[in-house]
Amino acid sequence: MRYRHSTVAHGVMVLLGMAGLVVAQDNGAQQPSAREQLQHIHTPRTIDQELARLTKDLALTLEQQEKVRPLLQEHHDKIQALLDNNPKASRQELAPQIHAISDETHREIHALLTKHQKELEKAMVQSEHRGEESR
Repeated sequence: MRYRHSTVAHGVMVLLGMAGLVVAQDNGAQQPSAREQLQHIHTPRTIDQELARLTKDLALTLEQQEKVRPLLQEHHDKIQALLDNNPKASRQELAPQIHAISDETHREIHALLTKHQKELEKAMVQSEHRGEESR
């Protein structure tokens, strides 16, 4: 069940750049803060992009889209507040809170899906996991 619950959260995190960010190896130089790492990809435009992706991949109805958009906006706002309140923190330091926010968003979105959409979601996650394994 946990595997299934990670699907939308994973998609949200990928879109928002959480999964795609590479933390620089510690070579004596100070790592950029989480805020610096995320600021260029954590924008309202990505909310529209994620909603479009979820709509396409999960065949969201207009009613579902109207419910998902504020959840994605809330996700954005919570992460932005976390970054604003911890301007010097590294991505690694904030990872547990970011993951908790993403997991909460996923649960809320997952609850809106039909049985068929949950099956689509499961297939989407399996496809993403195969892609990660081949990297």
